[in-house]
Amino acid sequence: MIPAGPQRIDLNGDIGEGTGAAGIAADASLMESLSSVNIACGGHAGDSESMRTLVRMARERGLAIGAHPGFPDRPGFGRRRLDFPLDAVRTFVTSQIESLRQIAAEEAATVSHVKPHGSLYAMAAEDDILADAVACAVLQIDPQSILVGLSGSALIAAGRRVGLRTASEVFVDRGYEADGSLTPRGGPGSLLTNPSAAAARVVRMLREGVVSSRQGSDVAVVANTACIHGDTPGASTFAQQVKALLVTAGFVVTRLA
Repeated sequence: MIPAGPQRIDLNGDIGEGTGAAGIAADASLMESLSSVNIACGGHAGDSESMRTLVRMARERGLAIGAHPGFPDRPGFGRRRLDFPLDAVRTFVTSQIESLRQIAAEEAATVSHVKPHGSLYAMAAEDDILADAVACAVLQIDPQSILVGLSGSALIAAGRRVGLRTASEVFVDRGYEADGSLTPRGGPGSLLTNPSAAAARVVRMLREGVVSSRQGSDVAVVANTACIHGDTPGASTFAQQVKALLVTAGFVVTRLA
């Protein structure tokens, strides 16, 4: 596991999920506040053109580049809970990561980490067998990859079992349930939009190792990296303000490595 130092945090964002020039422009703005990016690689979103553009932009900014594979479900944006055979999961995870790695190699860049998207991420956080399938796919492609997963999840445990480095992730802009899972999207408290409150919560996660759940109880977390979703309304401004508040609180925002 990557140690979580009290003065160090990676800010990551999921990018490549918008459309056209407007989507790229929004990602470019968000990148200015991040230290790592997770690039959609053709499953739930993204294509070779967007991957190439975003790899170049991330490389120029010195950001850690990660693959963001998801269920091949563009109509549902990879957020529907689908039942795929394990062989199919390994195949599409492998294919999506390799697509990004090939483009990165052509652009003199390196893919350093993998973070599943949406329902693949959430289901692998709960299901040991699915988590093992994802972890084994990552291991087969690159044993040096960092596997990013929800703090305390089955995915982090699976990554450790197979010998991958792991990064436990917390969320800047999402609510938490008492069991440590994320509050389902669309429900009360699922999305945080106040940057001051969000930054204060991240500081508490780093300093105390806990986050307040929607039910009011404290949940133990390990925070190696903190995510700001690119499709959160006003994500760029939100990220800029959160980063500034973290720096003011004495934290160094630095990439996964």
